This record gives sequence, structure tokens and C-alpha cells, in this order.
Amino acid sequence: MRKIIVLEFISLDGVIQAPGGPKEDTSGGFKYGGWTFPYFDKKSGAEMGKQMSKPFSLLLGRKTYEIFASYWPKHESGWPGINKANKYVVSKSLRDLKKFNWENSHLIRSNAVNELKKLKKGKGPNLQVYGSGNLIQTLLKNDLVDELWLKTFPLTLGKGKRLFTTGTIPAMFKLTKSVITPSGVIFAYYKRAGKVKTGSFA
Repeated sequence: MRKIIVLEFISLDGVIQAPGGPKEDTSGGFKYGGWTFPYFDKKSGAEMGKQMSKPFSLLLGRKTYEIFASYWPKHESGWPGINKANKYVVSKSLRDLKKFNWENSHLIRSNAVNELKKLKKGKGPNLQVYGSGNLIQTLLKNDLVDELWLKTFPLTLGKGKRLFTTGTIPAMFKLTKSVITPSGVIFAYYKRAGKVKTGSFA
């Protein structure tokens, strides 16, 4: 059984939009692209390196796949193994992936939830999700997220696409590891831990 692991940069107020650069995603008039940049340090890089060095396949939405496909084929030294890894792209608008010419890419166009369940039951390394805000909403709504590896940055952005929206199901997670960098970034690793429990202090 494979796991689906969501890896996200997130602000204190839950925004995940365009962490990497000014032009990454300006939809909705978002003008704070690249908001993670001032906080990166050696400890952040080391922890990111650990995450990226684990055996993986990628599970991506269309926008993130297009960004990755335009960059990583020429920069594999920064992420060894990414070109050989299987990349699964969930998109209704793409008809095929020929124009990207990125090896080991597979398109999921229809019945996404059923196809993702089949992927989870299949053999292979865990499926890592980067970016892909719309895809993550589908995963959260259908209880397909096994782990969250969140990198929380000490700032608020006020607007932008958020990780958890109105479709997120109630769910418990267990913190398994945390790392705090000198610049205040919190790396937190969570595993799915069953249904939400309620009670009273009275």
C-alpha cells in the first residue's frame, strides 16, 4: 500500500499560493509570490534535502506539473532521480503530455478519485504532492491524504489560495516529527490518525 504525502510551504494564515517566485501564480491578483525566500537557511535546505532524497513518485496538478516540466529536466542535479521517477498528472484540460516531453509522465484525465485509489493500492514508492492546490482539495475531500509534511513560515499574507478549504473533511493527525530552523520555519510531519474525537472538560 502506497501513501499519498502532501508537502507544502504554508503561511501562518494558511496560504500556499506562489511560495517560489513572483510569477509562479498571480491568479486572483496575488502579488506576494516568492514569500518563502527571506526565510531559507542551511537548516531549511538540509531538511528539504532529506525530504527530496526519499524514494518517491510524484502526484501533481496541471499547473505544478507544467512548472516542474519546464525546469527539472535541465536541473536534475538539484533533485537526483526526479526525471526517472514516475510522475502522475491529474488534469481534465490536458489531452496528453507530449508537448512536455518529460520522461515517465502519466496523465489522469477522468475518474481521478478511483484512479488515485488504484495507485495507492499498487506497488511502488510513496506518492509525493507538491504545490497542486486544486488537486489537494480533491485529496482532502476524499480522505486520500496519509501524511502532511508542512513547512510553516512566520508570516501572514491575508489573501491567496489556502491549503484547507470548505471541502476538507474532519480528520485527526498525529505529529511524528518537528524541526525549527533559525529563521523560524517549522517543519512538521503529520500522519493520519483516525476520526475526530470530541469531549468535554466539565
